[in-house]
Amino acid sequence: MNHKKQPLRVLISGGGTGGHIFPALSIAAAIEKEYPGSKILFVGAEDRMEMQRVPAAGYEIIGLPVSGFDRKHLWRNFAVMIKLWKCIRMARRIVRDFRPDIAIGVGGYASGPTLKAAQRAGVPTLLQEQNSYAGVTNKLLAAHAYAICVAYTGMERFFPASKIVMTGNPVRASILDPGMTQEDAKRALGVDPSKPLALIVGGSLGALSINEAIMQALRDGKPQGAPFSVYWQTGARYIDRCRKVAEEFPYENVTLTDFISDMAVAYRAADLVVARAGAGTISELELLGKPAVLVPSPNVAEDHQRRNAEALANVGAAGLVPDAQAMGHLWDEMAAVIENPALLAELSANVSRLALPDSDKKIVDTVAKVLEHKPIN
Repeated sequence: MNHKKQPLRVLISGGGTGGHIFPALSIAAAIEKEYPGSKILFVGAEDRMEMQRVPAAGYEIIGLPVSGFDRKHLWRNFAVMIKLWKCIRMARRIVRDFRPDIAIGVGGYASGPTLKAAQRAGVPTLLQEQNSYAGVTNKLLAAHAYAICVAYTGMERFFPASKIVMTGNPVRASILDPGMTQEDAKRALGVDPSKPLALIVGGSLGALSINEAIMQALRDGKPQGAPFSVYWQTGARYIDRCRKVAEEFPYENVTLTDFISDMAVAYRAADLVVARAGAGTISELELLGKPAVLVPSPNVAEDHQRRNAEALANVGAAGLVPDAQAMGHLWDEMAAVIENPALLAELSANVSRLALPDSDKKIVDTVAKVLEHKPIN
């Protein structure tokens, strides 16, 4: 007999980066699919990207005036504490008025006060930790959470083992199948379909060290005669500088753009991906089986990108170039990998083994267990 599941009232909190927001939206969509008619409310930080991305996906969001602690200038934290006090009061009011059946935290500034308010109100909470090194917010919330969904082994270092569920990170479904061959995808990007393609992505804002490394490679004549193409996404803030260098040192096998609107096509076209090591990017590479050279950003909390990249590099699933060494080494590392078909195949096989598909469904299954007071493992 097929019992129709009752709609849920779900509070989802967190954000700050696409790495937090896209999993949150994937979880929301999976909940709606499994529990039709559910009411989902997001809580984010009022000046961060979730305030645009979440409404664009069709969900309501409330912004909190939350900001991170300034670890270098401690005297500035007085204003942060006042904001935090205000956030806690707002979060309590949100929980009281919305009356959620469950609250889900995906990491980021806003999830701290929101999930803490839910826990104090007796609302069951579930955490989703994307990274191999747990964020401080999730570590603080873990003691009173019912379940913690993770994407890496060894997370018992941070969380009670009995609460951990290995689900992987949800990714945008649109990424996984662009519905075209690799050659057609290369044509769509305007690159030679007969040559291997290195896709260089620095995220929507761009990555300074990656861009500087590629600009230097152009000045040094590195693309001359290279047996591969480069599709270089600079980010909006760096496009003018990068284009100036590309026009001064033009190579027909180097194409640049500020933004990629269809990452599914770009991934399908790529034989090698050069990227930062955010959790969302890594999950996409794993599910697509894409060989990569990772340049972890040093400007993130707990240096988690370096740890994410090392988790892959240590098992032969990706190349790794430290941010500080990108200028002198990135092009040569990229060339050494893409010009070695056996190495590309090995990286692809190894990264594919790390993939955890259907993560959003596994998280919703865990939500059901939490609500039904069943063992989560």
